[in-house]
Parts: sequence; C-alpha cells; structure tokens
Amino acid sequence: MLQPIADIAEQCARLGIRHFVLSPGSRCAPLTLAVARHPQIQTRVVPDERAAAYIALGMAQALGETVGLICTSGTAAYNYAPAVAEAFYQHVPLLVLTADRPPEWIDQQDGQTLHQQNLYGSHVKGSYHLPDTYAHPDLVWHLHRQVNEAINLSQTGAKGPVHINVPLREPFYPRAEEPWQYTQDLKITERLEAEPRLPQLVWEQLAGEWQQYNQKLIVAGQGLWNEKLQTALEQTSRQQRIPVVADIISNLHGLKGRISKQDSFLGLSLQQQGQAQGEALQPELLITFGASVISKNLKLFLRKYKPKAHWHIQAHGPVADTFKSLTRIIPVEPAYFFAELNNRGIRAEEQLPLQKTYNRSWQEQEETTEKAAAGFFNEEVWGEFWAVKQCLQQLPQETHLHLANSMSVRYANFIGLAQEQKNIQVWANRGTSGIDGCNSTALGGAIAEGKLTVLITGDMAFLYDRNAFWHSFLPSNLRILVLNNAGGGIFRMIEGPRRQPELEEYFVTKQPFNAQPTAQEAGFRYSNCQSIKEFKEALPAFLSEEGGAMVLEVFSNSAANTDIFNRYKQAMQERNAR
Repeated sequence: MLQPIADIAEQCARLGIRHFVLSPGSRCAPLTLAVARHPQIQTRVVPDERAAAYIALGMAQALGETVGLICTSGTAAYNYAPAVAEAFYQHVPLLVLTADRPPEWIDQQDGQTLHQQNLYGSHVKGSYHLPDTYAHPDLVWHLHRQVNEAINLSQTGAKGPVHINVPLREPFYPRAEEPWQYTQDLKITERLEAEPRLPQLVWEQLAGEWQQYNQKLIVAGQGLWNEKLQTALEQTSRQQRIPVVADIISNLHGLKGRISKQDSFLGLSLQQQGQAQGEALQPELLITFGASVISKNLKLFLRKYKPKAHWHIQAHGPVADTFKSLTRIIPVEPAYFFAELNNRGIRAEEQLPLQKTYNRSWQEQEETTEKAAAGFFNEEVWGEFWAVKQCLQQLPQETHLHLANSMSVRYANFIGLAQEQKNIQVWANRGTSGIDGCNSTALGGAIAEGKLTVLITGDMAFLYDRNAFWHSFLPSNLRILVLNNAGGGIFRMIEGPRRQPELEEYFVTKQPFNAQPTAQEAGFRYSNCQSIKEFKEALPAFLSEEGGAMVLEVFSNSAANTDIFNRYKQAMQERNAR
C-alpha cells in the first residue's frame, strides 16, 4: 500500500477539502482510491477532464472552499488547463492533483507521458512536484509538507488553484487482502487568515485627499454577493451622493440608486451628445473594486475621460489597471473600506453641492435610459433579447443565475436585474471569458448548493460543452435556457466581422444542430419554442422548482436578432432627442 499517497486524502479532509471530482485512469488509481475511500470526502466521477475541472470550478465558486481534482497522466492533465486559468483569474480555490510517470520515463516514448512539472505555468498560485519514492522518512515528510503548503496556499489571500504533480510507480492497486487505513497522527499545519486594516495615519492621508475631489464615482467589478459590502456601500453612496456603477456580475442589484444601464447610455448616444456630456460624467476621483467589468462602453468612456485619481480597493493579489488611470492601491477588503469610511465620517462637506450635481448627471442618464428601455420592450417582438428579458424578470428569489459568455452575458447586462431581486446570485466565467465550460460550471454550482440554478447560454456554448452531462449525477435543480440562432450570432453585431464577406463561413460558422439529443441523452426534460406564445407557455414550468432538470431551447433568426438589438441601441440613442 502506498501509505503516503493514501494519507494525502487525510490531509485534505483535515484542512477542509470535502469534495473531489475524479476522472478515470490507471496511473491515478492510488490517488483515486485514497479520496474515494475516505469517509469525510465526497467524490464524483466525470470522464472528460475539461468538463470535470469546470464542474469543480462551479462547486468551489458556490461553496467558497477548495475543491479537489484528480486525473491520470499525459494529455488528461492538459485538459484541466482552461478551467485552471478561469479559476486563477476569478480567485477560485482548486487543488489539482495530476498523476505522472516517474522521471526516468519522461521522453522515452512511454504511454500517456509528457512534461507535467509546472504544467499550468503562471496560471496557478503554486506548482509542486512530489517525490517519486518514499524510502526515507524525510521524503515522506517532504511529500506531506508540500501537500499541506499547497492546500493552505489555495485558501490564503487571493484564493486560487494550486497544482500538485504526483509521480507514481507500479503497483497502483492494493492487494485484495491488504488493510486500508489512514495515519491518524499526521502532522497538520493550519494557517490562520488575518484581515488587513489601514493604520490611522493612512486614513488621515486618504481623508485629506478625499476633500480635494468634487466628482467621485464608484465602479464595481465582478464579485460575490456580500451583504456587509452592500450595506456599507449604500450608506456611502446615499450620504455622499456618489453614483455606483455596477454590472450584473457585480451582484449589487439590491443596491438602491445603483447605475446599471451604463452600457446603453455610454454608447453611441454619448458620442452624439459630444464632449460636454462626457465631461459632465467624467470623475475626478474614481474608486473601483472587484474583478472584471463587462461593459465595454464603460471601459472606453473611462479611458477617454480619465479621472485625476483612481483608487482600487483589493486586499490581495495583483491589480489590473483596466482604465489606464490607476494611482493608488488600497490593500483591504471593500466592505471594510466603505464601513470604515462611513464610521470615520470622511466627507467633503463644502463640495457636497458639486457632488450632488455630478450624481444627478449619472442618475438622469440612468432614469431616462430605463424609461426608454421599458418603452422598447413594451412592444413584444420575438427574439432572444426579448426571451432573456422575460426569463430574468421572472426568476424566483434565491435563484443562482449563470450566464454563458458571448451574447448571453451581454444581453443580461443590458437588461439587468431589479432591486427587489437582491437575493439572486449571478455567476459568469469572466476571468478568461471563454465559452468552453459554461455548462459544466453551472452544473457544478447546482450540485454544490441545491438552489434553483438557471444557465442562460447560446447554442455554440451549449454544444461546445456537451460532455458536462457525461456522468450519472445530473442535478434536478438545473435549468438551461439555450438561445439557438444556428451559429455565433455575436459576430453579426461586432463592427469588424459583420462587414467582411467571409462573415458567414469564418465567423458566424452556421451550425445545424439543436440541444434536444444532448438533453434527452443526459436525462433532461426538454422543450422548445419559436414564438412569444410558446415561450410564455413554457417559462413557468421551466422556472418551477419542481419537475427535475430541464432544457428550454429558444429558436430564433440570427439576422432578426441583430436587427432587434440594433433597434434597441437606436432607441437608446434617441431617448434624449425627444
């Protein structure tokens, strides 16, 4: 028995890892048996390693804790790479265990063999390579020390994936009569987490700078729902009249007075209104927190109308200069920063009238756009944009909403969620923004939480990730809305490719498939619709918490969808001309 390998499972359990997603293989058998036989670890088997890794990602997102992965050697390990990269940029903790050949067999034409050390490069927080023999007690100590360090690293500071490469020699399987046990006196090193705070002198410095700026703007990037943050931020915004711009993936839709229509009014309509309107919305101090921002128009606006100062609030990890204006990094949690700002009474009283005027400029844009959008959707026109709006409006409270990349997440961001839908949590793979694992991530989230989980996705993203359902544990709480326009419809809406003669063949890449065969093979209930009437009839059953997993497929014309979306943008442009 490979006792040191079996004890890796014991280490994981003691350090809080409760879930593993496994992919079959022989070289990884000792690792597989170690976690499968451990009474405190729950395992699930997914044959496709790419899907397995995204499922683990979705579970770790929902649980807020490290989830483990195990696969065999060779290209199996490479198939984890997309999800590992997504986890790295979203700060999602994963423990990636890859079985490997012993070092003497690398590059010797042995099966399932490639260079696995540092396989994921800079897309993991750390890479570890375990000893390939355990003959000396120090080697066993070294093995367990590295495993302990890796688990702690995944959960510390800016959380993220870590990789442990495990060379294994035959025999891989214990004899039938061999007793199985875990070492009970393993040495475990626990790492305590300290929450960073700013000293008094720093607060005094920030307060002095705070007084210098008349027009302050807060922009929230992707983040988890956080009640403390929302409460503190709402107080800051209300008392100091600071507009808060928040994409749907910021999970701040419960925030009173937030700005959520920025993608609509910072587009072509702003260009038509010219320099004066741009300067009216230009911040002097920009305060940001969170990860990526969906809104391209917001990015372009803030890069053009740069603030005098830009503070980014982030406790751990590297900070991106998304708007090309970053002047200060404040290394604390946003909830602490805004609560402390409120408690200390840091305000620029003499500048409050100017801040009120600035806030009003943003609020007027938001209110006018909201009215124009409501007017546009009063006319019911069949298409995927309308279908997404209907679905979002009728989501039950406490739904976990997953948004696939490409047009699905963009539609949802233009539409947004209402303030009263504050208990709906939103997820999207916006770390790398790929379509390759959207089904799997949503399925992983559904497994972990048990809440009604709704994925809105396009046909290309759905079909790309069909192996998300190649297993035996389809969660009954999963609902998937598939927008099937027979290809990559987003390329009709992007200025560059839409004007090329090769648009249809090389960008839209028309496809004749639908979701029904995959849905039926996987055990989903399946329904489809091609009209407003059919969709309205199907939606209540789709969003019901009863009845089991379901796929609802929306068929629409790609060119018509493009026309509808262009008319929406045109309506937003004309809103102030009336």
